[in-house]
Amino acid sequence: MEIKTYSVKEDYWENIEINEDDLELLYTNLLELETPQSPLEMISVLINDRIEKEKAIIEQMSSSESKTYLPKEDFEIGEKLIFPALDYLEGEVRKVRDANVVVPEQFKVIQVEFEGGEIRELAAGYDDHILNKPQEVEIDPLLEADYVLENFGDEVSQRLVEELEKNDDFVYIAGRYFPAALLVDVSVGNLNIAEAVLDMAKGGPLSPEELLQQVELPSGINEKLAVFSLDNAMQQDARFDEVGIVGQVSWFLKRLEPDDVQTTPIFLEYDPIEYDRDLIDEQMLSLEKRIDDELSELEYNDEAIIEFEVNLIFPHWHSGTLPLTSKLSTLFPTAYESPRVRFKFIDGKTGDEFPGWVVRSQKYVYGLKDWYVENGVMPGSKVNLKLGDNPGEIIVSIKSHRSAKEWVRTALIGADGGVVYAMLKQPVSTSFDDWMMIAMPSEVGVLKEVWEKNIINPPAFEQVVVNTLRELAKLNPQSHVHAAELYSALNVVFRCPPGPLMALLSSRPWFKHVGDLHFRFEDSDE
Repeated sequence: MEIKTYSVKEDYWENIEINEDDLELLYTNLLELETPQSPLEMISVLINDRIEKEKAIIEQMSSSESKTYLPKEDFEIGEKLIFPALDYLEGEVRKVRDANVVVPEQFKVIQVEFEGGEIRELAAGYDDHILNKPQEVEIDPLLEADYVLENFGDEVSQRLVEELEKNDDFVYIAGRYFPAALLVDVSVGNLNIAEAVLDMAKGGPLSPEELLQQVELPSGINEKLAVFSLDNAMQQDARFDEVGIVGQVSWFLKRLEPDDVQTTPIFLEYDPIEYDRDLIDEQMLSLEKRIDDELSELEYNDEAIIEFEVNLIFPHWHSGTLPLTSKLSTLFPTAYESPRVRFKFIDGKTGDEFPGWVVRSQKYVYGLKDWYVENGVMPGSKVNLKLGDNPGEIIVSIKSHRSAKEWVRTALIGADGGVVYAMLKQPVSTSFDDWMMIAMPSEVGVLKEVWEKNIINPPAFEQVVVNTLRELAKLNPQSHVHAAELYSALNVVFRCPPGPLMALLSSRPWFKHVGDLHFRFEDSDE
């Protein structure tokens, strides 16, 4: 009994190329199912088909009329052999000679020519050789579908998506593909009805199944086909926005989406500042990670979080938003492609529900403006976020602070729009970060005009830092200002992540570090 090993090259799946036969197989499968499929579902079909084909090739080669090579056998010139240990390559014996070695068991050497002209010399008439000892059938894990999906699913899926994007026979929407030839015609009239239905629903969101109750497509159509056809037509119409979380398709009227979802709030706009990250020491890096600004150049592992606490800064407080940092992005719902995802906030204290929006491209989460006001949230307040019980739900809450007045760093706005600071007693109802807490006056709206002017005529970054540090220094007898305090105050007038600020503090001699990330400004004449 000979050895029969089912195996492929080690890099077979890593370097797989999707060919026409693969695409034809997947197309036919979709036609038979009449159901859209995700890339993962499609590669499962592809991988199983490839494995069966590879096994069939091995079977065919192992059943060749050529004689199987076993070292104990004798062979003749012109005899054709098949070599199981060499992936069932075939070769022809060209020469036979005695071995040029002195061993107890004399044997011969055969010279075999393989396809392409490669010549190898192998033993013949040699009983004590490992290849003479047959083993049970072995199947390479690379030919086991579950193993391949687990270890190479991402690579195969990526290759497949690259090919499907170049093929007009397949239509893609919300993470699934379907044959274009099977799509049902959705007329402009159908889409107008869909718009009217969404308008009556205050923009949405509504699922395609809900819309199909009003948008009448031809009867007798497979429901999944009808849904996919409607989704495809709406995706190509600029009036509609697909805002569902992964695995759920939901439609919204784009013109009824909040303005701050369609356009980034002015307080969150950032004109990147060049700086040298090598100037930031370990202590500063630690603070940068604690602050966790969405504009920071930080990377985290992909481990998902289920609860997180955010320290608000003025731009997010005023805009009613949260930073969508690398870490927080694992908590909030996402989508396959849509730049905007609508989800549900749940008040952790009252259980009230209200809509939230993830604006992925601009790295913020919108929808908390009214909630901030109702709960007395201020810049520097700590906001707790937690995954809800259902997909697309985020529980938002605050830890209450005793109802009393505290001495709080307070921003005061002059007639010219300039900001000065004073320590004043203010009512505080939330837990807060001591360094980042800033009470804002009622005329805070005046700051918008200042920010608009700064966008047109940006102030010198270093001068803004110097002015802010000098103002804050007046609040401390030693004239010391903590880096987190300076970062929070700086963002009242100028959107800036911690990195550029810390690099500046490290690179100028007039910013004197006095320990524990406290700084003071030293005039050049001192």
